[in-house]
This record gives sequence, structure tokens and C-alpha cells, in this order.
Amino acid sequence: RWRLLVQLLVSLAFILTMLSSASLWLIVPLLLLITWMTNMYKFMDGSDGLAGGMGVFGFASYGIAALLMGDVNLAIINGAIATACFAFLLFNFYPAKIFMGDVGSIPLGFLAGAIGVYGSFQSLWPAWFPVLVFSPFIVDATVTLIKRIMAREKISQAHRSHYYQRLVQMGWGHKNTAIAEYMLMFATALTSLLMLKMSFLGQVILILIWLLLYLVLMLKIDQKWNKQAPS
Repeated sequence: RWRLLVQLLVSLAFILTMLSSASLWLIVPLLLLITWMTNMYKFMDGSDGLAGGMGVFGFASYGIAALLMGDVNLAIINGAIATACFAFLLFNFYPAKIFMGDVGSIPLGFLAGAIGVYGSFQSLWPAWFPVLVFSPFIVDATVTLIKRIMAREKISQAHRSHYYQRLVQMGWGHKNTAIAEYMLMFATALTSLLMLKMSFLGQVILILIWLLLYLVLMLKIDQKWNKQAPS
């Protein structure tokens, strides 16, 4: 509870200082969004190389988009974060020699949410851009949370029901799961950057396609999980 309170206060401080143009009615949604991104990244840091890889692809996408829009300073910041994640990943890929933990995942989650919102307010990218870039984490964490709430599970209790965790338990292992996730991260990152130059209609169509793809992937994993039902 204390940790959540601190996260909310830090997110609020960011909104009030960096997003001073935000309307009053937007403060609460933005506060919840950034705080969720902060915790979401923590939830997804449960397999070798996963969180570090998302940091590389996610912040590199931010940096490229910022550079395309002429914001060199923000591009450098994101490039530095992506490079740091890559250096960490060299020692965190399976079999991991070092681990990220809360000290790394929580700041990365905050930065993913804060920079994503900041770039949108600065008209560097549309609101959907950071969501699609980090969708491999957002979709998994959000859907899993909703399913656990619907099942009336205690959400503060540790679990292994994320989709990436199920892949590991179904025999994919940490290495193959990470590689599959990297392919997904690369695809969403590349699509997101290409979509910046598309018409509104084209963006909507591709977003719908990605939603359909995620739905199919989750259904396939659920189907195999229910058949295999590992302990």
C-alpha cells in the first residue's frame, strides 16, 4: 500500500509539472494510466530476458519516433534507456546471470507510461502509439488482471497465470518464450512506426488487426493450456 501511494504521488508530480496543459478531468485518468504502466512492467518481469527486451524495443521506438518529429533531446533520452536495457539484457538473457527485480522494472514501467503520455501531449505521436508499442506487456498484464478479478482471486497474491508464464510452463522454456516475445515486440514496434505515416483510416484498420491477432494468440494459448493443464 505504501509503495502504491508513492507511485501515485510520483505520477501526480509528473503530471502537474510536465503536463501542466492537461485539463483537470484528465488528471485522474492519466494518474491511473501511468501508475498502471508502472506496476504492469513489474508484473511482466518474471522470465529471463523479457522485461529487458521490452525496454530495448519499446524505448528504441520512442526514440526513433521522437527523432522523426525533430525532438532530438527526447530521442537521446530514449536511446540512452534502450541502450541501458540492451546492456542489461546481455547478462539477463537465459540463463540469466543478473535479474532486474522491482528496482529496475518499476522505474522502466513509469518511464514507459510517462514518456508515452508526454510525447502524446507534445504531439510527437498519437495516443495509440505508446499503447501499441508496449502492447505485448499491456495486453498480457491487463487481460490477466481482468481474468483474475472475474475469478475473484486475490490480485495482490503471487501467481503464474500470465500468458508468458503459461508458455514457460507448457514447455517453451525461458529462452524460446523470450525469442517469441521479441518477435512480437519487433512486429508491434515496426508496425507502430510505419503507422505514424498512415492515414487515420489505415491506423484504425491496423489497430483492429492487432486486436484480432492478440485475441487469436490468447485463445490458442488458453486452449493448449486447458488441454495440457500443467501443475
